[in-house]
Amino acid sequence: MPSLRLPALLLFAVLALGTGPGFAQGAKSVASDPLARFRSSLVPPPAPSEIALRQSVYVPAYSSLVDSGGQALLNLSVTLSVRNTSPTLPLVVEHIDYYDTAGNLVQHYIPVTIAIRPFGTIEILIATNDVRGGTGANFVVDWGATAPTSEPVIETVMVGASGGRGFAFISPGHPIRVLER
Repeated sequence: MPSLRLPALLLFAVLALGTGPGFAQGAKSVASDPLARFRSSLVPPPAPSEIALRQSVYVPAYSSLVDSGGQALLNLSVTLSVRNTSPTLPLVVEHIDYYDTAGNLVQHYIPVTIAIRPFGTIEILIATNDVRGGTGANFVVDWGATAPTSEPVIETVMVGASGGRGFAFISPGHPIRVLER
C-alpha cells in the first residue's frame, strides 16, 4: 500500500494549503464584498437622472425547507442570479435586499448603485449554513435602464442534499406591479 500514501499526502497538502491564511482572507473579502467575483461584469453606472425606467422584482428564495412530517428543516444554499439580457445597454441595479419569512430586512447587499454590462451577470450567494431567511425568504431587486430595454432574468437557484441525494431547483423573479380594478 505504499503507493497510496503519496496521493493521500498530496491531497492532504493541497487541502492544507487551500485552507490556510490566504484562503481565509479570500473568503473574507467575498463576504465583505459579495460582488468581488463579478467585477468584470460591471461598468460605471449612469447618473440617477439618466435612468428612464425602473422596476422592482420579487424573487422567492428557500434557504430552508420543512420535511413532510413538519419536524425537521433541510437547509439549502441559495444563489440569486441577476442577468442582463440586453446586447447594448447596461442594466442598472439600485438595490438588492434580502428578507426573512416574517418580511424583516436581513441584509442590504449593494451599498451603491451598480451597472451590469450587456449580457453580464452578477450573483449573490447565501451559504447553506446561513438560515436567517428561513422557509419564506425572498429578495427584492430594484433595477433600471437609461432607455427601453429587454427585461433581465432574475432568479434564485437552490441547492441541497438529503439522504445521499443532491438536488437543485430554480425560482423565477416576479415584477412587483400594482394591480388596479
